[in-house]
Amino acid sequence: MDKRIAVVGAGPGGLSAAMLLAAKGYKVTVYEKKGVVGGRNAEVRLGEFKFDMGPTFLSMIHIAEEIFEATGRDLHEYMTAVELDSMYDLIYEGRAITMTRDREKMRQQIEELYPGESEGYDRLMQDSARKLDALTPILQTRMDRMTDMMHPKVLKALPELDLGKTLHDVLSRYFTTEELKLAFTFQSKYLGMSPWECPGAFSILSYMEHAYGIFHPIGGLNQLSKAMAKVTEELGGDIRLNCGVEKLWTEGKKVKGLYLENGERIEADEVVINADFAYAMTKLVDEGKLKKYTPKKLAKKKYSCSTFMLYLGLDKKYNMPHHTIVFAKDYKKNVEEITKLNMLSKDASIYIQNASATDPTLAPEGKSTLYVLAPVPNNFSGIDWEAEKGQFRELILKTIEEKTGFKDLPSHIEEEHMITPQNWEQDMNVYRGATFNLGHQLSQMMVFRPHNKFEELENCWLVGGGTHPGSGLPIILESARITANGILSKDKKETVAVSPLPRLDPVQGP
Repeated sequence: MDKRIAVVGAGPGGLSAAMLLAAKGYKVTVYEKKGVVGGRNAEVRLGEFKFDMGPTFLSMIHIAEEIFEATGRDLHEYMTAVELDSMYDLIYEGRAITMTRDREKMRQQIEELYPGESEGYDRLMQDSARKLDALTPILQTRMDRMTDMMHPKVLKALPELDLGKTLHDVLSRYFTTEELKLAFTFQSKYLGMSPWECPGAFSILSYMEHAYGIFHPIGGLNQLSKAMAKVTEELGGDIRLNCGVEKLWTEGKKVKGLYLENGERIEADEVVINADFAYAMTKLVDEGKLKKYTPKKLAKKKYSCSTFMLYLGLDKKYNMPHHTIVFAKDYKKNVEEITKLNMLSKDASIYIQNASATDPTLAPEGKSTLYVLAPVPNNFSGIDWEAEKGQFRELILKTIEEKTGFKDLPSHIEEEHMITPQNWEQDMNVYRGATFNLGHQLSQMMVFRPHNKFEELENCWLVGGGTHPGSGLPIILESARITANGILSKDKKETVAVSPLPRLDPVQGP
């Protein structure tokens, strides 16, 4: 009889694990509480307008391509991905810079705006290429035991971890201008962290974009989730929507299956958890089963920030870039207010996606969608979002009006939806509204992060941002490949191959 795999949650991690395991002959069933697939990578519909709920672009696209190839499929037959030549515009006080992965254009622009700094950019790209090459094997393999830290590939990577250095420290080796340092460190926000606290190893985040580009799938990044769901079903897997999991069925330390919210009890040989990690441990596991990850101990862990979201359907199109990032006047103060002081900033930093500039499928002709994200404290802050959300919305719209070309925005809003940290926690089961999961301090990375083969329960596996190797969509896909390979290895089956980094074309370097 085929081994039965139950996957809790149809986010990208759960779906990619389901794909890989279904392709190897397992009987896979995915249980999803919502009526759509994707989790935080789902589609949001407002009337005639379509949005991504969470992540909005795909980097390191080769990882997604490899996941599909491992199942005998071609990613590009399931979705159309367009590379963005201008990755994003960064807006500072009185100055803007357009980031591109065309190395020559990038050098020229840096020299025009910051004379003498292009040499630092060249060194950064060269050093980061070596760093990513050294760290990639760690991102592709399990880190379940302390002895894994002594593996030759880990020891080789140690010098590249920049132990004791923050991301901002690392960028200070290459640039003297603060704006350029921020241009290559703001990506720490993908982990919900401050550049002044984020480990220096994560300088690979900006390099991933500058080396391999960023892509917009037509229809939104949610198309990746839909494609993975389709492949899972083509391979014989079952995806049960509107089917929430009440808790794990355990006997002693062994997971036997699931209890569903509808009263069903499901038997499974292996359970893969794609729910938010801390939420799953506090809500899906019977009290007293865990020692390392009790509710009390989980509350003492370090978590990412949260996000305040606006999804706006507009009655016009703005001649603005696909991505715009507005920095607070005092960015360091803004970040400290979010991550340390647990307060709402009066001078916010904002990410704006104007996807209709690239994609005509998201809104009716002549209209457009605008996705607005502002990093804010998670719910450890105690902020009363019911009381604060209206005023904070006005601050965000005012900042956009003052600092960008999106003028007179409120008068063009036809449809609007808001997500606060309170909504992330209550509606999406995100622990304390920490949108990017557990923090990525070195004390919570590699072997110190929850293991892909969950260490406290048997027949239980993790995928997603709360396990190794961490958050961010490409890394979450790697977590799924690691977990799938763990199950395959346990059953003495051929594992899914991992590939070295793709070679770059001459325009991009290394």
